[in-house]
Amino acid sequence: MMTNAGSCPAKSFRVAALLAAALWFGAPARAAETADTPRIPDTLQQRIAACTTCHGVHGEGTPGSGYFPRLAGKPAAYLARQMQDFQNGLRKYAPMEYTVRQLPPAYMREIAEYFAAQQVPYGRSPLPPVSAATLQRGEELIGKGDPARRIPACASCHGSQLTGVEPSTPGLVGLPYDYISAQLGSWRTHTRATVAPDCMAEVANRLGESDITAVAAALASRELPPDTHAQPAGSVTPPLRCGVLGATGGTP
Repeated sequence: MMTNAGSCPAKSFRVAALLAAALWFGAPARAAETADTPRIPDTLQQRIAACTTCHGVHGEGTPGSGYFPRLAGKPAAYLARQMQDFQNGLRKYAPMEYTVRQLPPAYMREIAEYFAAQQVPYGRSPLPPVSAATLQRGEELIGKGDPARRIPACASCHGSQLTGVEPSTPGLVGLPYDYISAQLGSWRTHTRATVAPDCMAEVANRLGESDITAVAAALASRELPPDTHAQPAGSVTPPLRCGVLGATGGTP
């Protein structure tokens, strides 16, 4: 449920959110139940109803929208951290803030673990026309960074295959161009943040607008590796102390 742009169909979102809220506030509701009151089932599927409305039944994302990212297979600690960040006002997106507002930590962990365990095919998202030079620049930033501007390579934190690193570094391959671009922009405008030290805020603010276009296009156009699982913990040593990536204090 990690989105920062675009919008769910309003009616569908409201229905899912209300159903989810009925469960999250289930204890008081049950106390007031009568024989004629329908009982909201206390199930995991009910708890994730608001998530799947936008992100797909198995968290596969909605590639055609360009905005709602894949949750399936991302590290559970990363997904839980993002819900906490929305809950604590560090990430800004009204539907997500509303959805997680009353979730207790145990529910967030349960939801995160569910989506982390899902294994469903990736779907390709639309890619705007960009020049070969732009894609080349994106590949340079992904694989080598820009040392002169203190920009680390994406692969130095997100893994050599860009599929993420356990316990809490997300994968980047397979994400929509619009979503990647929007998130990098959100770090620059302070509408997305995480617990300190927030290295992605530092990195994003060192990127120019053309760099963001290049990185988003190169990532979105990459072929998926045969194994899309996150790499094992300790397989990379991030060059920055990163709360968002879990190198120091990033796990919930």
